[in-house]
Amino acid sequence: MAGSNVTALFRASTAHSPSYFTLNRAAGGEGGEITDFCIPCNPYFPTPVMFDQLGDRLREILTYYPSSADTITAELCQVLGLNPQTVAMGNGSTELITWIDHLLVKESLAVPVPTFGRWTDQPMETGKRVDMLLLPEARGFGLDPESFVQFIRSRGSRAAVICNPNNPDGGYLPKQQLLAMLDSLQDLDLVVVDESFLEFADAEPEPSVAAEAVLRTNVIVLRSLGKNFGLHGVRFGYLVSNPSLAAKVRAALPKWNLNSFAETVVFMLKEHRQEYAESLQQARRDRQEMTWRLSQLPGLTIYPSQGNFLYVRLPEGVDGAVLRDRLLAEHGVLVRECSNKVGSSSRFLRLVVRPHQDVIRLISAMEQVLYGQRTQVAEPPPQPMAPMLAQAPAPQQQRPMRQTPMQQTPMLALAQQPVAARGLAPAARQQNLPPAGAMPAAVPMPAEYGETAAGYTSGTAAVDRLIAQA
Repeated sequence: MAGSNVTALFRASTAHSPSYFTLNRAAGGEGGEITDFCIPCNPYFPTPVMFDQLGDRLREILTYYPSSADTITAELCQVLGLNPQTVAMGNGSTELITWIDHLLVKESLAVPVPTFGRWTDQPMETGKRVDMLLLPEARGFGLDPESFVQFIRSRGSRAAVICNPNNPDGGYLPKQQLLAMLDSLQDLDLVVVDESFLEFADAEPEPSVAAEAVLRTNVIVLRSLGKNFGLHGVRFGYLVSNPSLAAKVRAALPKWNLNSFAETVVFMLKEHRQEYAESLQQARRDRQEMTWRLSQLPGLTIYPSQGNFLYVRLPEGVDGAVLRDRLLAEHGVLVRECSNKVGSSSRFLRLVVRPHQDVIRLISAMEQVLYGQRTQVAEPPPQPMAPMLAQAPAPQQQRPMRQTPMQQTPMLALAQQPVAARGLAPAARQQNLPPAGAMPAAVPMPAEYGETAAGYTSGTAAVDRLIAQA
């Protein structure tokens, strides 16, 4: 598929990847060739039958005004078993984040990073102070509730956000620990629990704290519908809180902030609950298989996830931006490189969970780009296999890299060249790589939990300054 025109879009992008439509236009209308591991969408819902029904009603949906948000919200609440007085629906969860910031975040907000970019960007755009706690790589980017509470107290933050599961790493905080943290923070102006990806979790039977949020005066739970229903383009999400907070947000929203596609889908849900539940179950199974397959690639670290995506650390010497560009240009595989996420770097990818055949294509493409070889993909064994790190191809003597044949050079071989020759950021020599799938155990930790570790760099100067000042 398209080469330089498409990959240039990523270099021009800042906090987010370019949209599918932008990529498709740059590719000359060949976007259908893309296998998308970038946009975290449910690939199994809506079902083909539901899409046919939506297609049959396309003229009607596009021609007429939608009903009021109150009507659509009432239907959604009936399906989900919620009280409409505790719910506000938005044109995507991002619209609700914007109104939460404008209405309820007064001066400062604490948030662990890396996380969803709008939780750091939106408050800064309106002049708020954002206190960022750097999640430690050595702990698998897990959030320690006690340390986060201490961080909030030390900074004097008046609001806080916890994404559960977190984006991009998929880290999950058990419900009882989260509720205990909410109890500790009941004096804050606001605590938001972003559960946008919680429908994909299977760590415990009832992981949501939405029912508890309505009983608290300062807690909002944010939920996404586009991600869960596989319909990012429809733009719909909702929040749950006590009636006073929900009413304050509802009063600020436009009368027709929800579109006719959103209304049509919401009113279809009653008839398709079983298909929706099955789609989530299949996505969870796919996550297990994809984790196993990626863990067989030498030098990769895959972090435990409860979302519909996996956070992957690349082998030393591999630049994620270069890998992203080559996967797209040479194999039509689109991945999310994470250097533009606060607290992350180009060493990391976020890979969306996808069906079996798509994962096989991803694995094959990564094998060729990283190692210069293609291996036979076996089915997951009943017992864990031994790490494949020792089977990685031995480094070969490299000739000076020329300008044109980059797509023919395996990246791990390229990483053996001098930094100046390959045009990548300096990196430590590749040695003592962890076994495939293992947690890193020797990453330097900051003296104070949450402070920037010595020598840490995100790869973006502006981000480094923000973290250093946090």
